[in-house]
Amino acid sequence: MPTNKVAAALADPGWCVLPDFLSATETAALRNECLAAHANGAFHAAGVGKGVAEVRSEIRGDQVLWIDESVAGPAIQAVQEKLEDLRRAVNQSLYLGLFDVELHFAAYPPGTGYRRHLDRFQSDDRRALTVIIYLNENWTAADGGQLRFWPDEHCDPIEIAPTGGTLVTFLSDRFWHEVAPAQRQRLSLTGWFRRR
Repeated sequence: MPTNKVAAALADPGWCVLPDFLSATETAALRNECLAAHANGAFHAAGVGKGVAEVRSEIRGDQVLWIDESVAGPAIQAVQEKLEDLRRAVNQSLYLGLFDVELHFAAYPPGTGYRRHLDRFQSDDRRALTVIIYLNENWTAADGGQLRFWPDEHCDPIEIAPTGGTLVTFLSDRFWHEVAPAQRQRLSLTGWFRRR
């Protein structure tokens, strides 16, 4: 895994898009775990804010399932190992002091998105590095659902397709981003490496 490439990109410009972070087989296994949990009713409407998050469907429309030992199947465990390798590489290169990762599956029903935002709470600076792994199969431009990402506040956003197996990672406090509405269900494993 090219963790050094990710670490170098995080040093400058502070973000990275890495296609094929997961193989097609790994992506399918993770997608199947996500869809099985969704079919079993394990997801709930995502909220905004810290603590008791408020559900605001006009801001974000996804449903989430936070990952813990009770839902960590073999595919999740394999990805957690890859993310642990990434955490070590980034710490070794950038001295960010990343301690752990919090993860959730996110499922966006057709027509829903997430308005422009930053990932770090104003009152809590532990979230340091955002990681998104897309789980979508055969995604096309017509499906929508792009990640709109502002590399700089003063420029137009770039659009990143949520293609299965792709890893997007960026410094959580620096980059505004939003999820455009999709024409079909949009799946990801999303999370944050945290400092103590």
